[in-house]
Amino acid sequence: MRKEWFIGLAALLVLGAVSFVWLAPRGGEPAPEVAFRMLDGQPVSLSEYRGEPVLIQFWATDCPTCISEMPELVKLHETLGPAGLNLVGVAMDYDPEERVRNLVTRRNLPYPIALDDGAAVAGAFDNVRVTPTSILIDGEGRIVWQRIGLLDFERLHNEIRALLPGEQSA
Repeated sequence: MRKEWFIGLAALLVLGAVSFVWLAPRGGEPAPEVAFRMLDGQPVSLSEYRGEPVLIQFWATDCPTCISEMPELVKLHETLGPAGLNLVGVAMDYDPEERVRNLVTRRNLPYPIALDDGAAVAGAFDNVRVTPTSILIDGEGRIVWQRIGLLDFERLHNEIRALLPGEQSA
């Protein structure tokens, strides 16, 4: 009987710890102040998005997972962009600009794409090296989470909706 009680208690503690990590209040460390160089050559500072959530998606033209996620990112941009989501795709430093431009045109990507000259943006976010890497930042400029690999878009959609202005009470 004692053994089952201890196993049950241990399972409850593990479940509590996982729930705490998973459901912890939003608001992590402040995002680094970075400037993106967009494909059109214009610089855009991350602080320009303050007040609204930002999803930064690091990707590469030779990353099959990145390319497979692009249709879902387009849907996310079209669905939540009008409500305040800012989505910025960041092409990795090693990708030649012409390959990035060709892929953006072929895939008809409607969201802004930045070129990471000198890996400055990747470096500012703890040296991102693996693609895809996604970073969600809240409207106050804090990193909410960072993920490597394929995203769960249903969950992402819900998490972003909770960060949008006016959505918390909706």
